[in-house]
Amino acid sequence: MKKSSRMSVIHPHAAGVDIGAEFHVVAVPPDADAAPVRTFQRFTADLHRMSDWLKTCHITTIAMESTGVYWLPAFEIPEAAGFNVILVNARDAKNVPGRKTDVNDAQWLQKLHSFGLLRASFRPEHDISVLRSYLR
Repeated sequence: MKKSSRMSVIHPHAAGVDIGAEFHVVAVPPDADAAPVRTFQRFTADLHRMSDWLKTCHITTIAMESTGVYWLPAFEIPEAAGFNVILVNARDAKNVPGRKTDVNDAQWLQKLHSFGLLRASFRPEHDISVLRSYLR
């Protein structure tokens, strides 16, 4: 008799965000919303709408790749709204070769995060981050 090797869901209320220069693609679990993948512009009001939508989907934790400087407001606004947001290195979240789309990347991040397979990158505390931004 063969044993099942299914992985356990660690974070059932996890979301994945593919960060882009123009827009961000957000994926939630398929049962969380009728449209589990949505696109949001990178403006502040849009990021607040993203946080509001994630709350209505009962999301508690969010994973996103550190893409350029575009991740900063996409990280800080949901974090200020009470979400546990983790920043992951793109190398740790590589998708299998094939057709690469923003939607696929967001869904892949969401899936990896739900299984607890992503490691959060180091992010200094707020005061240190502010100081570093002045020194750059």
